[in-house]
Amino acid sequence: QVQLVESGGGLVQPGGSLRLSCAASGFTFSSYIMSWYRQAPGKQRELVAQITSAYSPNYADSVKGRFTISRDNAKNTVYLQMNSLKPEDAGVYYCNLKMGTLDAWGQGTLVTVSS
Repeated sequence: QVQLVESGGGLVQPGGSLRLSCAASGFTFSSYIMSWYRQAPGKQRELVAQITSAYSPNYADSVKGRFTISRDNAKNTVYLQMNSLKPEDAGVYYCNLKMGTLDAWGQGTLVTVSS
């Protein structure tokens, strides 16, 4: 079955960087759009970035120029490089796959941005 496992979260100071990873299994990874979402306390989950099967990225306006999404189809892994982190970037970051009626999520990885 589909599995998505995120890693790489942690505590970082404002202005710092983190790289999140999402290891995928149970489907033909290279064929699908992969997405990163985040959810801050008390807020709705929001789309942060997506990458198509053709490696074309899209970003939320709030992270453009600071975050980079990438994928390694040989490793079935999608990454999110986060630079110049701000306190408002804090939250739980989730990897997502939409495949027909399937809407699969990982368990999330917590990002804390604080001095």
